[in-house]
Amino acid sequence: MKFWAFLIVIFALTLATIGIVQAHEVRPGYLQIRQVDASTYDLLWKIPAKGDRRLGLYVRLPGYCRNSEATSSFAGGAYIERWRTACDGGLEDGTIAIDGLAATRTDVLARVAYSSGRTQTVRLTPSQPEFKVMGTAGPAAVVRTYFKLGVEHILLGFDHLLFVLALLFLVAGWRRLVATITAFTMAHSLTLAAATFGWVQVPQAPVEAVIALSIMFVAVEILHHQKGKAGIATRKPWIVAFIFGLLHGLGFAGALREVGLPDDAIPLALAFFNVGVEAGQLLFVATVFLLFQLFGQLMNRHGAIAEHPSLPGAAVSRPASYVIGTLAAFWLIERTYGFFV
Repeated sequence: MKFWAFLIVIFALTLATIGIVQAHEVRPGYLQIRQVDASTYDLLWKIPAKGDRRLGLYVRLPGYCRNSEATSSFAGGAYIERWRTACDGGLEDGTIAIDGLAATRTDVLARVAYSSGRTQTVRLTPSQPEFKVMGTAGPAAVVRTYFKLGVEHILLGFDHLLFVLALLFLVAGWRRLVATITAFTMAHSLTLAAATFGWVQVPQAPVEAVIALSIMFVAVEILHHQKGKAGIATRKPWIVAFIFGLLHGLGFAGALREVGLPDDAIPLALAFFNVGVEAGQLLFVATVFLLFQLFGQLMNRHGAIAEHPSLPGAAVSRPASYVIGTLAAFWLIERTYGFFV
């Protein structure tokens, strides 16, 4: 019995340990190539940074291209380089690669925009660090690229996952679970769309700090629940999920701004980024709920009394709340400190 309680606490600890280093560490590179005329292109290369250190990622164009001297700047945790290149005959059918990408764990979103209005959007990975310029990618490529980005963002956005995990410790029954997840989905979809279209503009640093605070709040609510004090997160978790979901949506929007959206397919890219986020979130919820169910069955098999078959008891939820709350406090201090440095 104690062994299984230990396993589920380790699950939260694993998320926490990884999260200390990687919370919201989904910062892919972004390469934009804009055609000026038949053989000339302007390039913008956004390279993720670790602290103030530039990652060793470099754009390799076809050998027949001639580059001008690049200008460089640092903004928003990334190095931004701009230059112009002249490629006799144009870039179509040429191969573009990101040298150094294979040695990292990051991705690169590459977008080629032609003067005719056609675009090509490609996602490069460590296992596939190059692509062939085809002139246009079509809607299917946009759907595939942004869906994968959405799934990866939520599954590697450990602060979002810990918030959802903390809510699950308070939600008893499928009906309440569906209401809570639906409220969270509706809320962050609203603010994600609003921020993407420029209807709402909020500095990203305070948003990230308040997201950490939202996790602390729910962790405290778990402790109150264990002491028999039913707070609002226990009585009406969908309200808490909706309110804080608005903030998490602004966090998603910040990640989406990191990679950009294709000008000719903004609604499509936004929609499938959001669908990807939901798919990843549902996968996480299903996995955690399955563990809760397994734990409840094991408790009953050993003669223990579970508060609810889908909820772990105090043996798990109390230490898990300490882990979640401590990590959230760490993020809150780290992100607040970032205001002043």
